[in-house]
Amino acid sequence: MRILARIAGLGAVALLIGAAPADLPQPLTVGVEGLRSPRGLLQICLTRLPDHFPDCTGDPDKRHFSIPAAQAANMALGDLPPGGYAIAIIHDQNSNKKLDTFMGIPKEGVGFSENPPIRFGAPSFRAARFAVGGAAARQDIRMKYFL
Repeated sequence: MRILARIAGLGAVALLIGAAPADLPQPLTVGVEGLRSPRGLLQICLTRLPDHFPDCTGDPDKRHFSIPAAQAANMALGDLPPGGYAIAIIHDQNSNKKLDTFMGIPKEGVGFSENPPIRFGAPSFRAARFAVGGAAARQDIRMKYFL
């Protein structure tokens, strides 16, 4: 009986050790759907500051990635502290590191976390916000092309 109780106690300790506390950084994985082609780069802005969304300009804590579009299915973007984040993605087909437009309309694909509707301009941080905390996070982002 004592041996069984001791084994059960060790099992409970192992479960507690293996549990991911909500305040530890958690991995973020992103998948992109609906790419027009595998050419070019995905320019990814990840921020937790609404004032710096969607382009991360001036954000001291931004995470910016340039990833080949051919790798869009499953991208690991690192471990993030708990909190609210938003992602903006440009399918930079010509790899010039900027969003090409015609009369203000994107000529290249764009996408945002949580896949909010895109009307006149980028969605708000609030519409694209997702939470990280307690477990691994994943965002599957659908690209939108206007031209």
